[in-house]
Amino acid sequence: MSTGTADVVIVGGGVEGTATAWALARRGITDVVVCERDTIGSGGTGKSSGVVRCHYGVGSLAAMAWKSLHLFENAAGILGRDIGFHQTGYVVGVGERNADALRANLDAQRALGIETGTISHEEVAALWPTAKLDDFAAFGWEPRGGYGDGYLTAQAFAAVARRAGVRVRQGTAVTGLLTDRKGVSGVRLSSGEEIATRSVVVAAGPWSVGLLAPLGIDLPVTVHREQIVLVSPGPGVDVSKVPVLSDLVSLQYIRAETSGDLLFGNSDLSRPEPADPDRYTDRADPAFVESAVEKLAHRLPGLTDASVASTYAGCYDVTPDFNPVIGPAGAEGLIVAAGFSGHGFKISPAVGELVADLVHDADSRDPGVPAADFRLDRFAEGRPLTSPRPYIGAGEMR
Repeated sequence: MSTGTADVVIVGGGVEGTATAWALARRGITDVVVCERDTIGSGGTGKSSGVVRCHYGVGSLAAMAWKSLHLFENAAGILGRDIGFHQTGYVVGVGERNADALRANLDAQRALGIETGTISHEEVAALWPTAKLDDFAAFGWEPRGGYGDGYLTAQAFAAVARRAGVRVRQGTAVTGLLTDRKGVSGVRLSSGEEIATRSVVVAAGPWSVGLLAPLGIDLPVTVHREQIVLVSPGPGVDVSKVPVLSDLVSLQYIRAETSGDLLFGNSDLSRPEPADPDRYTDRADPAFVESAVEKLAHRLPGLTDASVASTYAGCYDVTPDFNPVIGPAGAEGLIVAAGFSGHGFKISPAVGELVADLVHDADSRDPGVPAADFRLDRFAEGRPLTSPRPYIGAGEMR
């Protein structure tokens, strides 16, 4: 049973799939169908903590984050709506053993044109007056960093793509990818319907694995549950202006919430928790909450009346090198964009551009973002995408 044809079918209506739809539309490719099994942004995108930073040791990731920042800063004018971006700034703090790596990473980022540099203990204390800072050896500072809202961003990408003529189908699960001797030939929907196409982009997060496996494509992505704790800072304490704090000593990150709470996330990914993305506990475990409270009490001793407000959990789709796969996979015309390992939101506008490049030109148009960096074959080749200046104890931060 056929429902027609499309030049491109995108599987997944999260922030990567919708960014790709918008990028294709900007190239004049509008005969595009986005198939989302639930609603736009309802998967991992809706659980993203939304941190915006360019602090990466991998140059292509840093370049993608820097390029994407322009969109976050100008979303109202470009997309026609607010996406919840708050430019609070971003601080990363390290201990003595990582101080040299921090300075080298900052140098490399500045060489790419990124606005970043060092900042003193006194300056951080002025930004975070409730924080204990004496166990940090050095800090990096991005005044243009901050945090956004993954759900609002995906909705905005989808809306502008629709206005250009892209068809966005919600409640439309793709159950299979179709191929013939020429390559990919379409997708099959849960209804039994089929959409014929010669170009498919699989951007379905952890569900990408099951879609690709029947074609003999081994996508090395595992699912890790990540827990979040929201903390009320106490009566009369205004945390709305504090910058995002990436604490690579205690291995945590902290940012403000628009509600007035603080969001605590885990930066210790050395012991991942495997999960089923369709069946996982959507609340933090008591042991995690206890650990979070201990870390926060150590880092923010000035919050004497703080209390846990709520918790939730989401899932990362993680590759062996904690960096995404963005590129051709198996059959001619099939492109995968998955395995973002927690980095996906902050680079999503650039991901959309890269995938559109691959669909239209079969290569990246941006020399600062080589398509080869993100190829699936790098794992079989034993050439993972890793930082030349990793942080001891927090290498997964990249």
